[in-house]
Amino acid sequence: MAKAAKVQVRVSTQPVVVMEAEVARKIRQHARTSMKAEVCGVLIGSTEHERMTVEACIQGNNAAQGGAHVTFTQDTWEHIYKIKDKDYPDYKIVGWYHSHPGFGVFLSEHDLFIQQNFFSNPQQVAWVYDPHTDEEGCFGWIGDKIEKLSVIRVGYSQSVEITDSGAGDYEEEDEDASVASRVKVQSGTPSSGPVWMKWASRGMGYFALVVLGVGMGFVLRDWQLAPVLGACQEISQHPIEACQQIMQQYLAMPPVMGSAPGSPGGSSVPGATEQKSAPASPQPEKVPPQKGNNGKH
Repeated sequence: MAKAAKVQVRVSTQPVVVMEAEVARKIRQHARTSMKAEVCGVLIGSTEHERMTVEACIQGNNAAQGGAHVTFTQDTWEHIYKIKDKDYPDYKIVGWYHSHPGFGVFLSEHDLFIQQNFFSNPQQVAWVYDPHTDEEGCFGWIGDKIEKLSVIRVGYSQSVEITDSGAGDYEEEDEDASVASRVKVQSGTPSSGPVWMKWASRGMGYFALVVLGVGMGFVLRDWQLAPVLGACQEISQHPIEACQQIMQQYLAMPPVMGSAPGSPGGSSVPGATEQKSAPASPQPEKVPPQKGNNGKH
């Protein structure tokens, strides 16, 4: 098996954020539950050098929501830590997320306050999503400032190697890996599915064609047998009249050549006139012999 291609990302201060596709889906789903007020939650994952991986998220239940702001309350933090200690004991909080329903992706003054006071670690980020436009972005610490990050991967499965070359905040990627990454981030199209699903759908298509062919065969058969079935039904309902009609049709049939006279349908060929037999030639009358008188009168 060929080794997975590595992507070399050379950065100076900007962290690389790798978010699992399922986490991004859950954040979007949570944001769409409130299209007028903000929702929030925290990001759970791990960090390694300048690379941060988001493995899960926890919804911020009982947060103080508003049309353009959201606040983590004491009840919210208790709920978050309870879920984290139970389901993600080996991970840590690597940031937070919240929605901006209908007013774009940015950090307001209130958002900056939360980031500076509750997520002040250089490797903690803020994820913003607008459920009205499906626009999203990630903000993090670059030096001592909070700015929008550009090195972000969603559903990125290849290994990422971080090198600090001091050449500035840019990245060099293998061409094929770069194309695959852009497809995953921008297109959002699902995979084609497992092989068994393709074969199942193909088999169902063939089965439907067979059923359609059999049905058409029954229809054509019924159409061809309709006159015969109608005649049989007529005979079963009116047997005497049907028999009389059949006999009349039989007797009215034209005679067949060579049949004997007097037989049903027999006589001469249709259209041929009967030839009259010639009268017999007259036979001479026989004169009865007269008795002789031997010359006597």
